[in-house]
Amino acid sequence: MSRPHGIPLPSARRSSDSNETESAFDDDKQGQPRPREGVRQLTGAERVRTLVESNASVSLTLPGAFDQEEFGTGLPAARTVTPDGDVILLVSGESAAARAAAHAQDDDLTAVIEITDVAPVSVPHRIRGRAWLAGWLTPVRGDDRPACAALLAERRPVGELLGMSESLDAPYSGRPAWMMLRLEVGEISVDDLWGAEQVDPDDLAAAEPDPMVAHETALLQHLSAAHGDRIADLCGLLGAREAQGMKGVPLALDRLGLRVRFTGGDPSAAFDARFDFPEPVSDICGLRRAMHTLFSAAGHP
Repeated sequence: MSRPHGIPLPSARRSSDSNETESAFDDDKQGQPRPREGVRQLTGAERVRTLVESNASVSLTLPGAFDQEEFGTGLPAARTVTPDGDVILLVSGESAAARAAAHAQDDDLTAVIEITDVAPVSVPHRIRGRAWLAGWLTPVRGDDRPACAALLAERRPVGELLGMSESLDAPYSGRPAWMMLRLEVGEISVDDLWGAEQVDPDDLAAAEPDPMVAHETALLQHLSAAHGDRIADLCGLLGAREAQGMKGVPLALDRLGLRVRFTGGDPSAAFDARFDFPEPVSDICGLRRAMHTLFSAAGHP
C-alpha cells in the first residue's frame, strides 16, 4: 500500500533556514546534556519503534476535531505495531477517538500520537524525549481483528489489564466496551537525547524494538538504588578531570550501551556519557555480562 503524506506534526517545527527539525521540547530540556562522544546508537526508526512498544506516556489527538478539549483527545490503553508499520491502539468504546472513528466511517480521520519518554529514575531534566506519529485513523474491522488482537496480546495480557468481559477479536455488537483503532502512519518525528529528526514510515515498519525495552525501567531503578557507587565510579573511565566530585545516575539503557548522567555542585557542569557494551545484548544474561565488563573496567571486580 502506498502511504499518503502531508499531515503536519503539530508539535514539531521546522526552521525556515535549515533542513533540521527544531527541538520540540526546549522548555523541558533547557540545559539538557547531550552526549559529547561519538558512540553507537539506535536508528531514529528503532527509537520510535521502541517508544511505541514501551510503557511511556501516550496521548491521541484528532487535529480536525471541533472542540479539542471535549472531543479531540484520548489516552490509548495499549498499543503495538503491525508488520506493515501501522499502529494499533486500544481505546475505550466511550472515548472521543472511538466515537469519532465510528462516525467518520470511510472518511479520512487525521490523528496524531504523541509519546513522552520520562526517565524512571530521579534525575535533572527527566524528559528524555518525545515522538509524534501522524496519520489516518480507522476502526479495525473484519478479518483483521483476530490478528490485531493477537499483536496486542503479545505486548501484555490486555484482558487481565483491563478486566475485559468481551473478546477483542469478536465481532462488534452495538457499542463495544473497547475498540481497536488503526493509525496508518504518514509522518513521524522524534526529538530525544540523540537529537531531532524525521523518520520514514517504511523504516518504522522494518525496525525492531530494542530488546531491553521491557526491562529498562526495573534495571535502571535497581542500578540507581543498589549500585550508585559503581555507577559513579564509571566516571573514572572518562579521565581524571571529568571524575572530580561527580555523581552518576543511570539515565537510559538499550542493547548497545548504558547512558549515565553525571552531576556535581555546579548544575551547568552536568553532562551525559555513553558506555558502549562490548557487543549488543539481546537478553538479561547478555546484559549482566556487559555490566560486569563495565564495572570491572571501572575498578570493581
